[in-house]
Amino acid sequence: MHQHVSATDEPDKRVVPLPAVEARRMDAVRRYDVLDTPPDGAFDRVATMAARLFDVPVATVTIVDADRIWFMAAHGLDGVAEIGRDPGLCASAVLRDDALVIPDTFADPVACANPLVTGPLGVRFYAAAPIIDAEGHRLGTVNILDTKPRSITLEDTQTLADLAAIVMDELELRLSALHAVRRERERRKAESRHAEVQHRRAEAERAAREQAERDKAAIAAFASTLQRTLLPPALPTVPGLELACHYHTASIYNVGGDFYDVFPLEGGRWALFLGDVCGKGAEAAAVTSLTRYTLRAAAQLNPDPVSVLSALNTALLFDVSAGSRYCTAVFGVLTPEGTGFALTLATGGHPPSYHLRPGEDGGSRVRADEVRPEGGMLIGALAEANFAATTVRLQPGEALLLYTDGLTEARTQDGAMIGDEGLGGFLAARPGPLTATALVQDVVALLDSLPEGARDDVALLALSVPTPQRAAAPGTVTATTHAAAAPAADTRQEL
Repeated sequence: MHQHVSATDEPDKRVVPLPAVEARRMDAVRRYDVLDTPPDGAFDRVATMAARLFDVPVATVTIVDADRIWFMAAHGLDGVAEIGRDPGLCASAVLRDDALVIPDTFADPVACANPLVTGPLGVRFYAAAPIIDAEGHRLGTVNILDTKPRSITLEDTQTLADLAAIVMDELELRLSALHAVRRERERRKAESRHAEVQHRRAEAERAAREQAERDKAAIAAFASTLQRTLLPPALPTVPGLELACHYHTASIYNVGGDFYDVFPLEGGRWALFLGDVCGKGAEAAAVTSLTRYTLRAAAQLNPDPVSVLSALNTALLFDVSAGSRYCTAVFGVLTPEGTGFALTLATGGHPPSYHLRPGEDGGSRVRADEVRPEGGMLIGALAEANFAATTVRLQPGEALLLYTDGLTEARTQDGAMIGDEGLGGFLAARPGPLTATALVQDVVALLDSLPEGARDDVALLALSVPTPQRAAAPGTVTATTHAAAAPAADTRQEL
């Protein structure tokens, strides 16, 4: 299915915006204070990613000013910082809530006169998604351009819209940071006016201590908020499958690099991934965000697990802001198969998953088999990295556990790490039912029983196929979260 928007569709709305609407839109543009700012790596990455995803020579991120189009980021468009606000391309796209796609600019009566079409660049294909803030103001566009006519799918336009949403998220973060800096400057000025008053030194010291506590609380709140943006707000409902997850952060003051997600694909299939970016803090969070968006975008283009990890490897190596940071990850595609599922898993340097099945003797002990494709290398470390995949089948009464290495690196009473062997033994001996919920609860209880708990972040993702006796509900999702050094937050959702 292709979307084509002609310049003759509602020509007045595309060329001349309503004055009141345009005034409010320009107020929003000025509020974000981004016009004529220096290049920003985050927006440059979006332009580069758009060019790579759609295989086009030119991709841009623009802000539409009152009388010009300003390029906030541009890939393949050297030496051009802005152009006039001529109708036909960005100026028309910013008037829409959905994507604008022009397969052939020569055939479009408005776009054909645009300087990018008539000039040396010779644009023949143009597609754009508007950058829309929370109040519905369209600040600019994310664009892809080609010098030959072409068409894109509806899924492609959604991917373009997702990139525009990423730009909007980055603008919001930038605006929050600017406000924080301004507030901090104002606070320091206010404090400096009273710093030399000696007789109030004790009061100032007390105020400083209280401020430090507030700052710690603010840092913890900011880290918690940022951490939540790197994880799905809730797991989806997958018919015929029970899902459960858990995230333990080792420090409430630092953002970890563990991540997971479950999302739908075409044809009734589902994708899932879980991984761990090396390091902590803001840089690790940025790489984690890039990793999650890349995995989702790559899966929409080609859901083959090995191809998805290869695309992530390329993205991490290509993104200079990622530096030498790498990650481990496991990516899988679930396909319904009879009463169960076929799960194809690819791994890149990640610990093995565990496939849990009832024991053959009918006793309490279960089979806990490692799922470890041979040859999966670290992601983002080497350009020639190879990744491996294997397929397991989940039947009713069976479960699968995915986890990050904070679990196996946790230390027991005697100071030894749990390790793969210890975890496998624990899973085989646990008496609980083979359900995702019980599996996650038992692993969390194991961590809580250790002298020091988990020293590193731990992400858990479990899935199980209910037996016919338990399959009355269409799906069950259980989510648990826990933060170290703070009261545990434990939320569960039964669907």
